Amino acid sequence: MQTFHLGNFTSLCDELGRKDKALNSVIHTYGYPPMWTRPGNFSTLIHIILEQQVSLASAKAAFVKLKKRLGSITPKSLLLLSDEELRACYFSRQKSGYARHLAEMILAKKLVLKNLPAMDDDGVRTQLKEVKGIGEWTADIYLLFALQRTDIFPLGDLAMVNALREIKKVPLHTRDELLLLAEKWRPNRSVATMLLWHHYIQRRGLQI
Repeated sequence: MQTFHLGNFTSLCDELGRKDKALNSVIHTYGYPPMWTRPGNFSTLIHIILEQQVSLASAKAAFVKLKKRLGSITPKSLLLLSDEELRACYFSRQKSGYARHLAEMILAKKLVLKNLPAMDDDGVRTQLKEVKGIGEWTADIYLLFALQRTDIFPLGDLAMVNALREIKKVPLHTRDELLLLAEKWRPNRSVATMLLWHHYIQRRGLQI
């Protein structure tokens, strides 16, 4: 499994820029994106679950509140919280259920996160999607941020899709159209995704 890291990240960005003038314009306009990464652990999966279908700022506020409450975010500590305590950390009822199921799966060793780095991308997705509330997008973000896999293209990410529409200046609508446009970026679609996020964030002046 190919991964990106600090030693090859900017060179992979440059390689994509040579392949695609739209991505090259992102680099020339805004510089290189940060190499966004997160640790491969329970806490990261909770953070990604919180990011489902809400703004990054809202998810971060909930994650910070939970961390302040628990100190170390672990399956055992999370399961000790009541519904009211999770609500006070800005968890919806649905996301409280997802978080608890994830904690239970890990404690029962039905999901062993330390085994995921040795699996291929589809194997990781299959394992993670056994957890209630973890679908394609959540699995892809974990593959990209926590495992640094090089060829992840999270089609469910609206910010990435909107950035792609903007830099290509075309009205993309279907999954197949998006995949076709990204085909030339293989095997480095993860890095292309980071360039697209960088464009989205910088163009809007967002603070994350």
